[in-house]
Amino acid sequence: MQVLIHRDSKAWSLQVWFSFLAAVFLCGVGLAWLPGKDLDRTFMVMGYFFCLSAAFVLAKFVRDNEKAQAEGRSVDSPMFKYVVWTGFFAAMALTGWGLLRMEISETYKAFLGVSWLYLITCTFTLAKTLRDGHEADLAEARAEGRRSALSAE
Repeated sequence: MQVLIHRDSKAWSLQVWFSFLAAVFLCGVGLAWLPGKDLDRTFMVMGYFFCLSAAFVLAKFVRDNEKAQAEGRSVDSPMFKYVVWTGFFAAMALTGWGLLRMEISETYKAFLGVSWLYLITCTFTLAKTLRDGHEADLAEARAEGRRSALSAE
């Protein structure tokens, strides 16, 4: 029996990585030239990293639970679900609050806000692409194991 294993194209993977790196670059540029106080810059850097890590954790959590539900099993406790979602929304809300309260021009706030949201969307896309690649590798390894077992019989 032939097993069809879906893989993303190299062009798609390149686009995903390019978009993610462009978002990181834009955020870095915006933060490096952030006018105002060093404390504001430090807060925003921490907020961006908090949002970035929370987005990766949320993407993994959602994917793991979706797969587990399809298999009829439970992965995470309700409390962990609460922690993951609360962490993501707290990261987004606190970073947004910090951005809005800064005493900088509206144009600069818009640049930082758009680059930040671009980073978050690219993070979700990158997490999915990486996970799809990992699952395709596992499927290929399982298929190869089955072929080896059948040929050894």
